[in-house]
Amino acid sequence: MPKTMKRFGRLVLRQPAGSDLDRHFEIHGDPATNLYNPAGPTPNIATSERALARWIEHWRRHGFGPWAVAAADNPDRLIGFGGISYRTYVSEERLNLGFRFAPEAWGRGLATELGRAGLEHAFEDLGSEAVFALVRPANLPSIRTLERLGMRRDGFLDDVPGQAPSFVYVMTAEDFRAMANKP
Repeated sequence: MPKTMKRFGRLVLRQPAGSDLDRHFEIHGDPATNLYNPAGPTPNIATSERALARWIEHWRRHGFGPWAVAAADNPDRLIGFGGISYRTYVSEERLNLGFRFAPEAWGRGLATELGRAGLEHAFEDLGSEAVFALVRPANLPSIRTLERLGMRRDGFLDDVPGQAPSFVYVMTAEDFRAMANKP
């Protein structure tokens, strides 16, 4: 596997590429995958192109970023995007865990596997002190995923004007080590 590609459980994770543009738009432009996103689906391919370019630049600058995600049994078909990347929380840049999967991948625990891969990468490979995640209060599936990962609610962030604040979830390196040592 190329250096920027890794196998994690049932997933193949790799650095995104320009050739992922159509699939990025299919997933991020789907109203079903944006049910809890106040901004709604990605409106056009040009917006997807800019988002993908930001991720590719994040990889260039930091050596990591959101992954393009495929199922290990069908590595040529992307089913989602996500992982860890820097995100600004008000005025502070933090390591953020995020994910978005195509509906065909829902209900199989794949977001939890991707979250574990991101947390493992953050704490074991990058030596991070903490990883955060933002989630809309109504997004119960993502809240359950974050809690299954062992992340805990750590406050609110008023990140969308006119909307209820997002929940902020966190896992510290100490939390991660404690979970790793559980039988």
